[in-house]
Amino acid sequence: MTPSEQPQPGCRRGIGSGWYAVFLGGGAAAIAVHLTLDSQVVAFATMAVIVGETLAMIAVGVHIHRPAHPLPWYLLSGSAVLFATGTTLRDIGDHALHPLDDAFTLLGYLGVGLAALIWFWPRHVHGNYDLLLDSALIGLGALLASWTFLISPILQSTETGLDAVVAATYPVLDALLLTLVAHSMATSTRAETSLWLLHAGLIAVLLGDLGYSLETAGATAFGREVLLAPLLAAYATVGVAALHPTMAALGMPRRIHPHHSRQRASLIAIALIVASLVPVVGSGLRPLDRVVVSSLFALLLIGMLVRSERAIVRSARSERRAQYQADHDMLTGLLNRAALLRALRQRGEQWAERPICLLFIDLDGFKRVNDSYGHAVGDELIATAASRIRRVVRQEDVVTRYGGDEFVVLAPLARPEAAVLAERLLGAFVRPFGLSAGEIPITASVGVACVGPRSSDTDAHRLLRDADAAMYHAKQYSLGYAFHDDVRRESPGAERRIWRAAARSASPAV
Repeated sequence: MTPSEQPQPGCRRGIGSGWYAVFLGGGAAAIAVHLTLDSQVVAFATMAVIVGETLAMIAVGVHIHRPAHPLPWYLLSGSAVLFATGTTLRDIGDHALHPLDDAFTLLGYLGVGLAALIWFWPRHVHGNYDLLLDSALIGLGALLASWTFLISPILQSTETGLDAVVAATYPVLDALLLTLVAHSMATSTRAETSLWLLHAGLIAVLLGDLGYSLETAGATAFGREVLLAPLLAAYATVGVAALHPTMAALGMPRRIHPHHSRQRASLIAIALIVASLVPVVGSGLRPLDRVVVSSLFALLLIGMLVRSERAIVRSARSERRAQYQADHDMLTGLLNRAALLRALRQRGEQWAERPICLLFIDLDGFKRVNDSYGHAVGDELIATAASRIRRVVRQEDVVTRYGGDEFVVLAPLARPEAAVLAERLLGAFVRPFGLSAGEIPITASVGVACVGPRSSDTDAHRLLRDADAAMYHAKQYSLGYAFHDDVRRESPGAERRIWRAAARSASPAV
């Protein structure tokens, strides 16, 4: 949202919070008068007053809050006029103006649907279709219930073909509208007051349409003043929604939380499926009803199976991601200390008949690099060092970032092979590191601790401690690498002291 599109703070203070209660209270009072006085004149006057107030409130809200996308509000204004016109024609002509009254009403549905699509499209979570699937399941459940309770009885009780098609269209449109409302509620937050008011208005429209459909199907008979009341409440609620400052943010991209919303939508979908089973069990169905109900049930079951499969895959993926993060260092991608301790136990059982050596690697002068160039360059150095170590070791060897600038290599090697590996590791640090701060020379010290073919109960912490002590000995005397057994038995020799200088001139760059 650009600065010009942001709602102005001064404008937000233009309408006090008390006015919302005044407008809603006034609408409620007008509806109460309409319900109390069973008069067609009062009904028309009440509708004219409330629709006029709704249009005025939408105009004021658009003028004050300057929404980035005002078109949906204009569509809602047009839909309010179309709904009111269709209702008036239906009540005045007592269905004599068919299908003109239905044409106005259906156009009103079209305006509401277009407004909803314009608002919901930026909220689409790309690559995540679970919310759409949940909303579709709710729509299918509503359509199944509509067919059982409304559409099928309407088709049986209506005489002409055109009247049957038009009357049966309303429950289908209501199922689609319920799908849009469910998806909107799953992607909205508590802070979006204007959107929640719109939800309440659309639900009121659905309740009014349900009453009309039940009356058309012959299931019950409501008075016209009762059927008109939900529509009047919807007008008033939409008008108040247009006055709220949050109306300016509708249609803007917003971060949503699909996981919690998905749980709510799933419960609604399951409830609708269970409810739709009740009228089917034990009832006699016509051939057409059997085809439609079976098709809708098949779609519901397929949708639930797809959703369950997606949930299982997503859960397995989350478990693998969590396990990876628990076992690996995020900077280098190597195993971490906890994973190393487990590897010592697991590999100990696998390598029980083979000698094992643990090589403890520490970077020389790493603190100086961190202090001189900053932690970002230090992280680059750590990641590059890990990459060089990985290229030196074998595939079956276990490589770990033990902590800070310390690395550990666990390998099934005899002592001579471990010495060769230690020299190759030191050779990997001969070439300076090309980092963002320039080429930085870094050397390493390696301590080696070995055990012979053994049982699986070798003390892992002792092996780590011995290799760590050997590493510090090698660092203290500039040996390059040292074996813990040698540190215990003898002092370092002169030819071992000069290993690093020789390695720098002779070892290949890695």
